[in-house]
Amino acid sequence: MKILVTGGAGFIGSHVADAYLAAGHEVVIVDNLFTGRRENIPPAARFVEMDIGAPEVEDFFQAEKFDVVNHHAAQIDVRKSVEGPQFDARVNIIGSLNILQGCKKSGVAKFIFASTGGAIYGEQDYFPADEKHPVRPVSPYGIAKLSVEKYLYFYNRDCGLDYICLRYGNVYGPRQNPHGEAGVVAIFANKMLGEGDPVINGDGLQTRDYVYVGDVARANLRALETHGPATFNIGTGRETDVVRIFTILKESLKSDAPEKHGPAPAGEQARSVLDASLAKEKLGWEPHIFMDEGLGRTARFFREKAGKE
Repeated sequence: MKILVTGGAGFIGSHVADAYLAAGHEVVIVDNLFTGRRENIPPAARFVEMDIGAPEVEDFFQAEKFDVVNHHAAQIDVRKSVEGPQFDARVNIIGSLNILQGCKKSGVAKFIFASTGGAIYGEQDYFPADEKHPVRPVSPYGIAKLSVEKYLYFYNRDCGLDYICLRYGNVYGPRQNPHGEAGVVAIFANKMLGEGDPVINGDGLQTRDYVYVGDVARANLRALETHGPATFNIGTGRETDVVRIFTILKESLKSDAPEKHGPAPAGEQARSVLDASLAKEKLGWEPHIFMDEGLGRTARFFREKAGKE
C-alpha cells in the first residue's frame, strides 16, 4: 500500500513509518520540521516538507493518490494548548480538516488517527478507563483530539472514509524530544546525562499509563488490517508514578541527580490509566514492553546519543 504518514519526522510518527516500511509498504512522510527532525526520517521513505495547513495539501493529495493516511502531525504539548488554544486549534483541528478534505477529494480509503487516551477522558470515574468512559477533556489539546474523532465520524458518513482512532497512553522511548515536547522520561534522561537536575512536579505520585513507542508502532501496523470505524485505547493497563520513573532512570543511567521536587502544576490529573482489552480483542494488539525494559531501552538510547555508552 501507499501510505502517507503526517508528522513522520517526529518521535512516534518516525517509528510508525519504520514499521510500515519493514512490512513492505511505500511510505511518504509529510512534516514541517517544526518539532520533527530530519535525522528521524527513515532513508527508505520519501520526504515532503510541508505544513498540514498549507493550501497546496489538496493538490498534493490529488497527485499522490494514497491508499492510507496515518495522521500523527500535531501540536502535542498540553501546556502550550492551554497557553494558546487558538494555535492548538489551527494545527490540531483546522490542519486535520485540511488533511481530511484531501482524503475525501482524492479517494483515500483508510485513515488512522493518533488520538489521546491520557487527555480525552479527563479525571477518571473508574480505573482503568475503557473506550466507553465519559470523555471530559480538560485541555484544548484533548478537546481538539476529540473534535477530530467526531469529524472522522462525519467523513465516514459523508464519503465512506474508513477510520481507526488510536487513543494513546503516555508514549515514551527512543527519539522522544526532551526539549519542548511532552514527555517526562525524555526530559529526565536528558537532564541526568548533563543538562542539569530533573525536577519532579509536586509529590511525584501522579500516575500515568506509559506505553513503549515500539508497541505503539505495532498498533498502527495492526490498524492497517482492521476494518473500522473503530476506536481503541493503546496502553498497558498499569499505572506508574513519576517518582518511580525517576528512580529507575537514575539507576539505569548511573546518575547522582538528587530527587528535587517543584510546585505541582495547576489542574494536573492525579491518575490516568487505560483499559486496552478491546484492542486485544478486535485489533489483535497488546503491549509487549513494560516499564523496566522500556526505560532500560530508552536510557541506552539517550546514553548513546550523549556519547556515554
